[in-house]
Amino acid sequence: AVIGRYKLSVQRTSSSSSPASLGTFVLLFNPWSAGDDVFMPNKAECEEYVLEEFGIIFGGNKDHINSFGWNFGQFQGDILNICLSMLDRSLNYRQDPVTDVSHRNDPKYLGRVLSAMVNANDDQGVLLGNWSGNYEGGKSPSSWTGSGEILQNWKESGFKPVRYGQCWVFAAVLTTVLRCLGIPTRTVTNFSSAHDADGNLRVDEFYDASGNHLEMGTDSIWNFHVWNESWFSRSDLGPSYSGWQVLDATPQEESGGIYQCGPTSRTAVKEGEVELDFDCPFVFAEVNADCMYWNYDPAAAKKTLIFSKSTVIGQFISTKAVGRDDRVDITNDYKYEEGSTKERDIFKKARKKLGLEDKFDPTAPTPQEIDQKPDISGKFKVAGPLEVGKDLKLILVLANLQSDAKTVHVNMTAWSTLYTRRPVHEIWKDSISLTLSPKEEKQFPIKISYSEYQQQLTRDNMIQVTGLCHVEGGLQVLVQRDIILDNPAIDIQVLDEAKVNKEVNVEVVFTNPIHTEVKDCVLQVEGNDLLRGILEINIPPLKASEKSSIKFKLIPSETGPKHLLVNFSCDKFADIKTFKMVNV
Repeated sequence: AVIGRYKLSVQRTSSSSSPASLGTFVLLFNPWSAGDDVFMPNKAECEEYVLEEFGIIFGGNKDHINSFGWNFGQFQGDILNICLSMLDRSLNYRQDPVTDVSHRNDPKYLGRVLSAMVNANDDQGVLLGNWSGNYEGGKSPSSWTGSGEILQNWKESGFKPVRYGQCWVFAAVLTTVLRCLGIPTRTVTNFSSAHDADGNLRVDEFYDASGNHLEMGTDSIWNFHVWNESWFSRSDLGPSYSGWQVLDATPQEESGGIYQCGPTSRTAVKEGEVELDFDCPFVFAEVNADCMYWNYDPAAAKKTLIFSKSTVIGQFISTKAVGRDDRVDITNDYKYEEGSTKERDIFKKARKKLGLEDKFDPTAPTPQEIDQKPDISGKFKVAGPLEVGKDLKLILVLANLQSDAKTVHVNMTAWSTLYTRRPVHEIWKDSISLTLSPKEEKQFPIKISYSEYQQQLTRDNMIQVTGLCHVEGGLQVLVQRDIILDNPAIDIQVLDEAKVNKEVNVEVVFTNPIHTEVKDCVLQVEGNDLLRGILEINIPPLKASEKSSIKFKLIPSETGPKHLLVNFSCDKFADIKTFKMVNV
């Protein structure tokens, strides 16, 4: 049956009077029912992926995975009405309402339509994406703590796109909408995620002679990317492709002329069946693309391959565990073990199906270039705490792999970046020249002080450090590390036993860890069934090392485990998040 709002009326057979209205009801998908397209046999999974209003989303990078809580809030207030009105605002409905409504019994169709409606591109959808680092005129993507505020804002503004979203915000809102409609859904984070814009299953990155990461071409590798998986059958592809389907509401590439993505069968991705609907080549590349690093000389307009890697992309693919707050790794559900012959065979199969094996690609490196072996190796090691407010200490380790001496010139840069690894501000640069004796290893300490990076850091707290090593008479070597700096911690204490309709005192404690005053401090608190709406508390400036204790009251309205989410910001630290489970 088509989901949505139905009118119910009764007609007496013996009477000729008009039917009496009994009111309306809303029909949703039913994952507990064996005949439903979204049937999920495991009850604990139904609880988590349909009924659970709290979630954990993973971010950071492959070397440093962090997580934060999110309030999906799919059963709060007006959310169901907003989700239904979203269907009536889609391009499909506007173009052909009768056909659109007749397809609303199909989770494949609704997943695809809603992946387009959650972003504002094409259809005045819910959220406007912004990856510039400047979020004036709206809220920064990292400041949201739940979907409710976003969906309410969209409705209250007369359905004008809410400013601003990035990938996890799009994915979290789509989770809310699909769970609300009864489709089991979760957020999934892919680390070192490829954005393959030209569809050749390869991403190219370019660096100049100084080691600066150039914004050339449209390919990119994001530190992480968050999308959705929804659970339903694929009558169009056959039973082996049913189960988890990838949907992605982040506007990256057009599909069928508009910014939508999926549903892509996860099985099809793992088996390299890239010709199957929908958008399989793009999702396959996100977890599997090969990676080429080039040195680009703008004067000669010439590029030289530094090296290529087939094992960088698609790592630690993560989602929240069922019934617990832990991370579960689902990388093996997307691909065979990295570096195995099976994984390489599947990659070749996908290239073949896309017609890439037979076609000459003038932009691809030659086999000779790919097989070249460097004379030296290098890496950046961390030599101190990675915390906002502390100096960043690293060690550049260079080793000569050959049995003759090598002279090396290293150009180093550090840039603040967004989580998409887009460089925003240069922070530091330096260069060194040295000679390495046969098989010798040398270490060079690097210090980037807090005063050097403080003004330049983005809200993502990410810094990319690069060293381009020019080896005399040999190949260039690229040494690179993406660093994430941790914010200071914030602590929540629930001071009383939580009971329905009784006041509960809560204390939030933050200590300023740096040697200067912090100001413009704001605390944002939300939690379903614990408080109405979002509580915002302005806090006076905090001197160096000063501790702030903020107290407020909750009045729980329902029993059971509830989650309190807190977000603290000031002029020196952006969006310090934590959450606390409160048993009412």
